[in-house]
Amino acid sequence: MNDKAATGLEELNAEITQRFIELSKRLQQVAKYVLDSPNEIAFGTVAVIAKDANVHPSTLIRFSHAFGFSGFSDMQKLFQNKLLQESPNYEERIKLIKDDTSLDQENVSIRLLEQFSDANSQALTYLRNNISQSDLEQARDILSKADSIHVKAVRRSFPIATYLAYILNHINLRCFLLDGVGGMYREQEHMIRENDALVVISFYPYAEETQQTVNNAVERGVPIIMFTDSPISPLAQQASVCFMIKEAEVHSFRSLTSTMCLVQSLAISLVHQLEPDETNDT
Repeated sequence: MNDKAATGLEELNAEITQRFIELSKRLQQVAKYVLDSPNEIAFGTVAVIAKDANVHPSTLIRFSHAFGFSGFSDMQKLFQNKLLQESPNYEERIKLIKDDTSLDQENVSIRLLEQFSDANSQALTYLRNNISQSDLEQARDILSKADSIHVKAVRRSFPIATYLAYILNHINLRCFLLDGVGGMYREQEHMIRENDALVVISFYPYAEETQQTVNNAVERGVPIIMFTDSPISPLAQQASVCFMIKEAEVHSFRSLTSTMCLVQSLAISLVHQLEPDETNDT
């Protein structure tokens, strides 16, 4: 237990992230929920939050004590104060959309289009307000100096990796998509060299194939640019630059719009570091 509790939500989140590995399995479960669901923490009762986080209510109390608070309600005030200081963010608005009961057989297609459009609009606003210029510049610097760029993502994230490899090759950067065709992930990863760069896109539940690629790159001292969804992702701490992205979600279907927008912006920004005749039509 810490002697002094955090006085702000950002401070608490940073402490949770830093101490995550040393927490027990149950407290890690609470930590993940606390970081991913701040609005639910702010508005929910201990019983409801415990049910959503799939833990016993006493575990929430132990968690708050572990971070220096006298009780759960004491910690909860940080989340409530944060919401009072800010206008409703995209997560709150998406929740309202998800609770919409107006869908029926006659209007389901257009209503879903409206829902996804609205949710992605809010997610893009969140993206614009929460990605730092310094991280973008550092990522661009890594990519521009790399001898070769290797891109890895699987399953849901794969379309983003495909597009990134496409656009980087069209601006004449040497880029390889680690697609594992023929089961040859290991052979493709063997080509990653110390002076190269690795770009990884991975969201929960964080594919084992991607984690192995990151581990291999770390051992070789290769800089890693990570696109993920949580500071406690098993990959986040290994990245040279890590972009945390909150994608829109409607009826449990998660979008890729924000990640695609960020990847596209980063890739095209590299054009400014190339000679005019070095680029192709993208």
